[in-house]
Amino acid sequence: MYDQNNIFAKILRSEIPCKKIAEDQYFLSFHDIAPKAALHALVIPTGHYKNAHDFTSRASSDEIVGFWKGVNTTIDALNVAQNGYRLITNTGTDGRQDVPHFHIHILGGQDLGPKIVML
Repeated sequence: MYDQNNIFAKILRSEIPCKKIAEDQYFLSFHDIAPKAALHALVIPTGHYKNAHDFTSRASSDEIVGFWKGVNTTIDALNVAQNGYRLITNTGTDGRQDVPHFHIHILGGQDLGPKIVML
């Protein structure tokens, strides 16, 4: 079940402000309030989806295409396409998902180092 009171749902309802980058009917992107890189943005779908699996299972084709075009719009707005960036989505407890609303992190603006720290 989707939690209507999660922080991203509140941002979508304009109950909590964000530093908006871009938006349309399918997505909203904004700067992360606790950045982990020189540039750190979040892209969220406007629909109510808990995680990546929920989104790809239940979203319409238009929502899926519109969301990913929003990711590209955000990458272009951040001007990170040429030098590179990292896309991250966390799902569930083991994936360390903090907010139960599907979202993509876009990190860039610097050398991000190794992909994974080996245990």
